[in-house]
Amino acid sequence: MEKVTVGSLTIAYEEQGEGEVLVLLHGFCGSSAYWENVAPLLADSFRVIMPDLRGHGSSDAPLGAYTIEQMADDVALLLEALGVEKYAVLGHSMGGYIALSLAQRYNSRLSCFGLVHSTAYPDSDEAKEKRLKAVATINSEGITSFIDGLVPALFAPKSLDKLSAAVDRVKELGYKTPPQGAIGAAMAMREREDRRDVLSSAPIPVLLVAGEKDGVIPPERTFTTDKEHVAKAVIHEAGHMSMYEEPQRLADIIKEFVSGLQ
Repeated sequence: MEKVTVGSLTIAYEEQGEGEVLVLLHGFCGSSAYWENVAPLLADSFRVIMPDLRGHGSSDAPLGAYTIEQMADDVALLLEALGVEKYAVLGHSMGGYIALSLAQRYNSRLSCFGLVHSTAYPDSDEAKEKRLKAVATINSEGITSFIDGLVPALFAPKSLDKLSAAVDRVKELGYKTPPQGAIGAAMAMREREDRRDVLSSAPIPVLLVAGEKDGVIPPERTFTTDKEHVAKAVIHEAGHMSMYEEPQRLADIIKEFVSGLQ
């Protein structure tokens, strides 16, 4: 794993392959390792760059609430430090919120972008309350207890037994999230903007990927526009974690979308 200091923050990242740059952003309480089964399937076609987002993995985890804009700036500054001028970016869940912020504020640097089990909607009032409960659980019970409660809901019900090793792997990665990082990111998601207009008015191609069995962000929350520049894909047996539930299918969708733009 490589590290780069951007501003006052050190950001860690993994990199595989050569060619057009494809940036993959992980979800909440994950890390670049979320893409461990997908990146090798893409590395024959792209230079795949996978950061550990602020507060996660081996990147710095400052105290206090974060913003999605800060987390997007971290990614943009990392790529600038790596000399990358143009890139495709796809974000899983929380990573999708960051991809939307990049698309809104760094549009000239993006060739295309996509959401994987993510949404352009802001948090509802109920979801905002759940973020506060998550913070309270982390503070009172610790990150391990929080992750044990979080991870099973990320998988399709049939996957829990069939892919028990993957469930354990996602828990293992989650346990490594610094508590202050999880809290900072939870507050960033709680306060994020409604960016449905970013999807519908984007001047570049967009990919939306949903899991048919996703109990966290169902397909109707992902597919919020029918504009011609937006491609859509449903992974039928996946919940919120197609990178573990259906990695080959997810890689095929990504490769077909990004390669089709060249």
